[in-house]
Amino acid sequence: MQIEKFDIIVIGAGHAGCEAALAAARLGCKTMLATLSLDNLALMPCNPSIGGSAKGQLVREIDALGGQMALSADVACLQMRLLNTGKGYAVHSLRGQEDKPFYHHLMKGIIERQENLELKQLMIDKLLVKNGAVQGVEAETGEVFEAPCVILCTGTYLKGRIVYGSVNYESGPNGLRAANKLSASLLENGIELMRFKTGTPARIDKRSIDFSKTEPQYGDEVLQNFSYMDEVKSREQIPCYLSYTNAKTHEIIKKNLHLSGMFNGMIEGVGPRYCPSIEAKIVRFADKERHQLFIEPEGRNTTEMYIQGMSSSLPADVQLEFLRTIPGLENAKMMRVGYAIDYDCLNPLQLQPSLEHKQISGFYSAGQSNGTSGYEEAAGQGLIAGINAVRKLRNLPPIILRRDQAYIGVLIDDLVTKGTNEPYRMMTSRAEYRLLLRQDNADLRLTQLGRDIGLVTDGRYAKFTAKRDGLTRALTALQHKHIAPHDDENAKLAAMGTTPLREGTSALELLRRREVSYADLSEAFGLPTLDRHTAEQVEIHVKYAGYIEKQKAEVERALRLENKSIPQDFDYHTVKELSSEAAEKLDKIRPLNIGQAVRISGVSPADINVLMVALELIKRHSF
Repeated sequence: MQIEKFDIIVIGAGHAGCEAALAAARLGCKTMLATLSLDNLALMPCNPSIGGSAKGQLVREIDALGGQMALSADVACLQMRLLNTGKGYAVHSLRGQEDKPFYHHLMKGIIERQENLELKQLMIDKLLVKNGAVQGVEAETGEVFEAPCVILCTGTYLKGRIVYGSVNYESGPNGLRAANKLSASLLENGIELMRFKTGTPARIDKRSIDFSKTEPQYGDEVLQNFSYMDEVKSREQIPCYLSYTNAKTHEIIKKNLHLSGMFNGMIEGVGPRYCPSIEAKIVRFADKERHQLFIEPEGRNTTEMYIQGMSSSLPADVQLEFLRTIPGLENAKMMRVGYAIDYDCLNPLQLQPSLEHKQISGFYSAGQSNGTSGYEEAAGQGLIAGINAVRKLRNLPPIILRRDQAYIGVLIDDLVTKGTNEPYRMMTSRAEYRLLLRQDNADLRLTQLGRDIGLVTDGRYAKFTAKRDGLTRALTALQHKHIAPHDDENAKLAAMGTTPLREGTSALELLRRREVSYADLSEAFGLPTLDRHTAEQVEIHVKYAGYIEKQKAEVERALRLENKSIPQDFDYHTVKELSSEAAEKLDKIRPLNIGQAVRISGVSPADINVLMVALELIKRHSF
């Protein structure tokens, strides 16, 4: 057996694995990235998009911390739209339609050129553990690779099984190999696994679609980018197309439900509620006359079109039959059949907030292997796992993002504190401080932390400080600019469509008015000219000041509980007043502090009060 030594080994080169490996290598660690196939690196096996509601926030946070996803997504983007613009800033989210093959090509090149990073096509069969600490991995070739830190980013490949109709075979997504032996090795090392399911729709040949029967969906006219670096200055956008199911579609699906892997017992895993198959939609929403479908390009140089909203595990002939009932798809030619995929994943309650396993030192896990869904959720976890593996090697404390700091913090806290019984999807409703965690201010929230970690480059940091300083100067100028109730000043206000002044006020107070923009005030009263992004920050800061301050006060109250730490060797079963369920849950999850304990399902407010009293008694006794 050939033995090669690394600082960090990453198993799997999907979105989690790429971010983990790049972070580790960029921070100076000798890193190995192992993938089943060099042709599936950063693959998008399902929808050809990045971002979307809540997910756009994750992408921007990855970018602010110095990750790669946003930069590559901007370059490979076919179309960019800002979603939820009819609602408040807290739920605005960017969504990019991506060129799948090109995104893979970009990321592969970045990985191959990265210093300190070795990319290998390998099937990893064993996790090597000794005395409660990871030692490395063994490949099917018999080669052994040693490392004190291993990050599991296997996505949906662990014992992956494809199902559609009566077809049932072991495979990862897109016909790639499944990792069948690694699950057994994880179980042998005491790691608890769950069985989840996800799925994907058919791909249709673009040349067989009648687009005149669909509604084109265009990207935003104003250029948008995920990355705060704004390196992409122009984009030739390609439209998507909207169509709908109908009574005939539903009739065919209902008639063939018994043939679906979802309903005939062939699928073992639990599927995602928030991204159901078309069969599940028809059953669950039986009163709906139609369901929305988006026909999306998979790339600039392919005729494959993705049917968003049509995931299915029905037989291939049935899929083609119901697809041809959709307006525009009457003559559809199916290039790839839709399928469901069963796979193994870790119960995330076994992980610390750093994403390190509680019982195996140096073993980390990130992405769909932790029970999540989505490229963005995976990438966010991968970045944090990569950072924390490096920090462990350097005897530095882990980076643990709080729920008021980042959507990534909400995501990881939910996983390791509450667990999940279905593929977890990030949503704005999961973030109680979402007004603070907007997609527009992720750089202001996280770039300094990324700089302190060592991932933020000089160029990114200079751009960040310029925006931060410009925001401060603009707010100061607004506060000190006095507007008198004179006729000429009121004429300017009238031109803005706002009421005249009866007494003098500051430009800051004028900006609180809904109809007044910073650009209006800048032009009328000689205030500093700002770029679009900084001006937006000024307006949000001023117009939402009351709401933001209220949410910050809520954060301060919550932090009092977060600051009450719990010893990790605390014996919950000795506290007789705790309910048996609470003692069991607390002992299993081992919360770091009272704030985390509060969020554990099954731990009541009464249990928390008992726990706080017990901790206070211990504290007094120690003195």
